[in-house]
Amino acid sequence: MESNLKFIEEVKKVFDAAKNIPREDLLFTYNGVIYPTSTCDVDTFKTIETFEAREEDLMLVAYPKCGSNWTLLLLNSILQAVYNKEPMANIPLIEFKAPNKFEKLKVEPSPRVLGTHLDYDNIPQSFYDKKVKMLVVFRNPKDTAVSFFHFYNNNPMLPTYNSWDEFFPDFMAGKVAWGSYFDHAVAWNKHLDDDSILLTTFEDMKEDLEGSIKKISEFYGISITEEQLKQIAEQGTFKSMKENSGKTHGEFGKIVFRKGEVGDWKNHFSEAQSQEMDAKFEECLAGTKLGEKLKYNVHCKW
Repeated sequence: MESNLKFIEEVKKVFDAAKNIPREDLLFTYNGVIYPTSTCDVDTFKTIETFEAREEDLMLVAYPKCGSNWTLLLLNSILQAVYNKEPMANIPLIEFKAPNKFEKLKVEPSPRVLGTHLDYDNIPQSFYDKKVKMLVVFRNPKDTAVSFFHFYNNNPMLPTYNSWDEFFPDFMAGKVAWGSYFDHAVAWNKHLDDDSILLTTFEDMKEDLEGSIKKISEFYGISITEEQLKQIAEQGTFKSMKENSGKTHGEFGKIVFRKGEVGDWKNHFSEAQSQEMDAKFEECLAGTKLGEKLKYNVHCKW
């Protein structure tokens, strides 16, 4: 597909450029949050403040390593099945810089698949004004942290860590790209009853992919047949997307699609680290709608 080739070409350019950036220059801070210099810049952040969303946009919101690449591929598969619409050639996260990106987005026919790792308050106001439907994806924080650690160490666009024990305190303090997982979670939890928001989890999609796809397509008002549903689910398992990631993401594929497992945190966390995260979860999310949806006691206890 031409759009995939353009995307892969774009990613390769970013990768190659990142290899020449000194470690201390790989990240920058904007409005108190850390971002990678390879994919984000101040000009893009200023531009998206006035970004014009459309009511028909399909917007995905996910903290890094909660399943955003997987879910974006599912959304594109739904559009391809129903509208025969090819995925957009440009990188779909709105905060990512890319040549002439916003000019291309202006002329992109609806419905557009868009995504972001930004927290609630940093998403452009037009998405809220237009009541754009947003699919919000979360993953249990322990697996998210482990996946983010490996993402840092396998990705030339981010600085490497010497060990998991070195990464863990930074994750807990929100000193990682796109900030604190728990800040994101607390902010989104306040809006989960909004009609324009649907919450799903990485674990839900792993457990019942067909049911998740059906719920997502219904939320966006897209009718899919039983046959289309089965085909999207068959091609949309994490395993299948990982196997095809070279075609869809180029060399970035092996970085974004690593294990995709639930419970890998047990291979990394010490008992003390597990207890520290349990306490943080209790402080931020115990008794909340998002906390309940994450099934923390099922997925995050020894």
